[in-house]
Amino acid sequence: MSVATEYLQLQRQSADELVKTHAPLVRRIAYHLMGRLPPSVDVGDLIQAGMIGLLEAARNYATDRSASFETYAGIRIRGAMLDELRRTDWTPRSVHRKAREVADVVRQVEIETGADADDAEVMKRLGMTADEYHQVLADAASARLLSLTAPDDGDGSPAMDVADASGLGPAEGLEQQGLRQALIDAITTLPEREQLVMSLYYEQELNLKEIGAVLGVTESRVCQIHGQAIIRLRARMTGWRDDD
Repeated sequence: MSVATEYLQLQRQSADELVKTHAPLVRRIAYHLMGRLPPSVDVGDLIQAGMIGLLEAARNYATDRSASFETYAGIRIRGAMLDELRRTDWTPRSVHRKAREVADVVRQVEIETGADADDAEVMKRLGMTADEYHQVLADAASARLLSLTAPDDGDGSPAMDVADASGLGPAEGLEQQGLRQALIDAITTLPEREQLVMSLYYEQELNLKEIGAVLGVTESRVCQIHGQAIIRLRARMTGWRDDD
């Protein structure tokens, strides 16, 4: 057996051992993400994508890296799962359509009043009951944040995702950075409580129940606040969506 062949076999054995040892990490990350995703998402698909990420991490990991393999693999696993979510739009088209309708009215009210749109006024203009309106907010909260900046394909579903800038040229990359900055700027204009929910959910990665404990409100109320923030951001990012 040549030295090169022996080295490749040892490398393969090492990768297999890493995958076997860290397979539970995939399930842990998948179920953590599921706590923040709509029920329509299949955890099995996340686990499958995560296993691919783990395999790639095991093949590419070098022992001289400053980070431990678990840290390195966790990043790759989570990234693979998020790529799967971006690739497949799990949110029904009707959800995007209704969210767009509410966002359009929110935008109209805010342009007319120069202030944050009042829920009662939005419901009145849409002819919605409180239950119907709160259902739209809950559905909007279950959709991914990054979809709110995507242009619609004519039937209410997003056609792009701002999270993935791979494969873009210099001009497209600059535009993507501008879009991200515009989203950050829009978040800073939200009412204080909505900003806090967005921060706890997307930066601190708390689930709705945990955020409810922080704010002293029910999980369903957090879901409504989250949905309000999503709708308001969609309304305030209309210029970017129209440009696209």
